Amino acid sequence: MAPFLETVKSFADVGVTEDGVDTLAFLEAAEGVVKLFKLLENPAFVPVVNDLEGNITKVRTRYNTHSAQSATLELLLINERSEKKRPATEGLMWLLRGLAFTYKALHVAQADAKVELSNAFTLGYEATLKQYHNFVVKGIFALAMKACPYRKAFYEKLAADPSGRSAVSPEKLDVELNQWLAGLERILQRMKKVYEEKKYGEV
Repeated sequence: MAPFLETVKSFADVGVTEDGVDTLAFLEAAEGVVKLFKLLENPAFVPVVNDLEGNITKVRTRYNTHSAQSATLELLLINERSEKKRPATEGLMWLLRGLAFTYKALHVAQADAKVELSNAFTLGYEATLKQYHNFVVKGIFALAMKACPYRKAFYEKLAADPSGRSAVSPEKLDVELNQWLAGLERILQRMKKVYEEKKYGEV
């Protein structure tokens, strides 16, 4: 085993070319976000996890049935556009929104070592997902934010090696997490532009 960020695919390692974002590598990195939320060990985050997993499945299903036309996220969107129903396009839109929430929350946490996770995730939610949610869903997320673990405990889990070997240093964790976030930000900005320009929806 290894410290958490070394067990999942980093967004920094997702290929982005002129053709677009590598679909399979992106989905693999997105699955790492699901594992990150599970690391919080907070039952209140179950709806978040279920939402992420459901949208990953929609995109992966499209890839599995149209792999030749779905090598990149951009090609997948173009290929599905001509169809009456576009579950992967909608699923990817919601997945990107969920990843934007994750990015914003962890970016806030990284920017200020004094900010507790509950505050960081609340700010992340207010800046991203909140505008798309109804009263009931907002209540579910508010509960999840309040139930966040303490910052110190979460960062220790990110750094820890489950096998009992020595954990990575805080300095190394900072480097890895910042690279992960920078890779995610690059993809989010690119895909936001794609959705806006091609009128697929709002990310």
